[in-house]
Amino acid sequence: MSAFYRRYSKHIVLVGLLLLPYLIYEGERIPANNDIETWLPMESQVRTEYEWFKDQFGAEEVILVGVPNSLADASLIEALAGRLERLSGVRQVWTPDRLGTLMADLGVPDDVIDSRLTGLAISRDRHMVGVVALLSDSGLANRAGTVGEVREVLAYCQLLDDGILLTGAPVVVAELNFLGGVEQNRAFFVINMLISFVLLYATTRDWKLASSILLITLFAIELTQATLKLVGGEMNFILAALPVMVMVFTLAIAVHFVHYYQSMLGELDPLGAAMRRAWKPCVLATLTTTIGLLSLMISDIAPVRQFGLAGAIGAISSVIAGLGFTPCLLVLWPHAVKPIKETREDRVSTWAHAIIHQARPITQVCVVVVLLASIGLVWLKPKIDPLDFLPQHSKVVSDLLQCERELTNVESIEAVVDFGVEDMSFVEKLNRVREIEAKIAEHPAVRHTMSMASFFPQELPSRALEAARMFSRAQASGQRGDYMSVGERYWRISARVQGETTEDKEVAFAELKTMLGDEPVQLTGIAPLLGQAQQQIFQGFWESFATAFLIIGAVMACSVRSIRTATFAMLPNLAPIFVVFGVLGWLGQSIDIGMMMTASIALGIAVDGTFHFLVIYKQHLKQNYPADRAAFEALAHTGAPIFQAALIASCGMLALTGSSFSPTVRFGWLMAILLMTAVGGDLVFLPALLSLIGRPSGPGSKSNGPQPAAAALSKDAPVQTEQRSAA
Repeated sequence: MSAFYRRYSKHIVLVGLLLLPYLIYEGERIPANNDIETWLPMESQVRTEYEWFKDQFGAEEVILVGVPNSLADASLIEALAGRLERLSGVRQVWTPDRLGTLMADLGVPDDVIDSRLTGLAISRDRHMVGVVALLSDSGLANRAGTVGEVREVLAYCQLLDDGILLTGAPVVVAELNFLGGVEQNRAFFVINMLISFVLLYATTRDWKLASSILLITLFAIELTQATLKLVGGEMNFILAALPVMVMVFTLAIAVHFVHYYQSMLGELDPLGAAMRRAWKPCVLATLTTTIGLLSLMISDIAPVRQFGLAGAIGAISSVIAGLGFTPCLLVLWPHAVKPIKETREDRVSTWAHAIIHQARPITQVCVVVVLLASIGLVWLKPKIDPLDFLPQHSKVVSDLLQCERELTNVESIEAVVDFGVEDMSFVEKLNRVREIEAKIAEHPAVRHTMSMASFFPQELPSRALEAARMFSRAQASGQRGDYMSVGERYWRISARVQGETTEDKEVAFAELKTMLGDEPVQLTGIAPLLGQAQQQIFQGFWESFATAFLIIGAVMACSVRSIRTATFAMLPNLAPIFVVFGVLGWLGQSIDIGMMMTASIALGIAVDGTFHFLVIYKQHLKQNYPADRAAFEALAHTGAPIFQAALIASCGMLALTGSSFSPTVRFGWLMAILLMTAVGGDLVFLPALLSLIGRPSGPGSKSNGPQPAAAALSKDAPVQTEQRSAA
């Protein structure tokens, strides 16, 4: 294989450079989709009920514009509504005047109209009015585009003052698409790459090799994104972490390969020797990581499945780029890699000796720390709140909060009253709906309710002819389709609910369901779906993580041909996840979906280091080395590249903490911590634990580990000499 690279390295690099612009072009065009509905479980009773509701009454997604009276009079408000209504993404627009006129036409007294609209479409201090735009099917298909058109209409009407409020689920989705998009994250990715370059240069001392390795990571990232686009994938704020994940995997492979080559410089064919040494742990680590990520495909949440598929594509792209291009660089610049310095060998050997010599107390301390931290997992709670993903100083957040204070809440719980085939008149049904609506309004979390009854006077005409005329006018108003369905069978009551968290709204939903248990009412809405999604994502995360752990353990057992060794080796891979997430639980911190995904990446990078360690460890065991000496040699050979790869990646992650997108910031911090904790698992817990296998136990036992003399012998023999003997 080395002969192939010596002959065709220039050709391979040239093909890669020619492909890169195309991959960048395709990868940058991947569409973004942060619609709230994509985060809802696809197969569940709650989702089925919500889809049925949408079939009956249409999707209730609105854009709410809050306009201070000081900035616009009634005529300008009406002009704004008219222009908004002409947008293809908007099917209907309501203003206080329009609602009031409709109620007045149906005989509602002026004072009742005022009381019904105050706190809903008119602020209680009467300084602000609300303009509600209901989205059409085309608007739902392109929420971000519709929000952009609404902003253009506001600009045309010269309503660009900071006092103008713009909110609603489509506005939040548009902001998420913007903040989580490629353009916004490119600056932090560039900073990430610059930090990685500086650290790579400090490691290799050759700018050509360092910059070329970074180019390899860029190729792997763009290959991943282009492939994802070609298979119909979409970008969301979770997949914004995909480039970083691919970079981590690719850097780990490249750094390990360079180290193998460096340690084989005394060989006649160092490239061939390095390839023979590198392919097995790299391929096995990629295989297990890919299987682990694909286990996320069993989730009922679409973005989680997409993360699993994208992550698997990224892992495969990393090994293709890392093992495919790194040998080419070493052929093109063979003198870029210098022999390992004896001072570094001494430092690594000293570290390895210290770990192995104190293996038992180190193992005991690690086990105690992991067990204590793991208790915190019991208190770990998920949190899925779209507003939590936005910067707290964002105008989208401030607009929504101000609208909720002065007008009404955007989120609603929908109640559908089913009269079945009962023989009841329209008036009887209307009065029954009023009774149920009043019952719903009694709940403390319900701020406002709206139904067909809201447009009628409290006292209906007693004369049949007059009543018939009123009902005819109501039918002509267009409200019948919004609040009634299947003739007069289904009647809708929309309840605007308040609550600081998804859990608060879920509690309100459950209490309303209990309160209306004896009524012919079915409740639905986004709030209960988000609550269910929150729990399903959290549960599915741990299920897929357990599945990945078992699969990786099985592959590891097959590769080392020892269930016992594989079992011991997998424990340090669990330790970083249990410790970091356990500490979060102890601190009472909730975790979002992006933070959950960091566990999969951390497990992948930890397993990568473990496989490199185990290959050397098993080779020395086959040569009849005792377990502690085998662990010593494995740590001495793999410790430096494992630490270097993790340090480069974790420092690069810190660049993400400068983002204004909250999930990206939390992802950066948590990934940096997890990567360095994983290094502790691979360079401290793993060698200490494996060195104890085969040691005699008991108070009178003596360790057969490397004594100072043995350690000195290892220091005198260069690391590459040991590797040649093990090859």
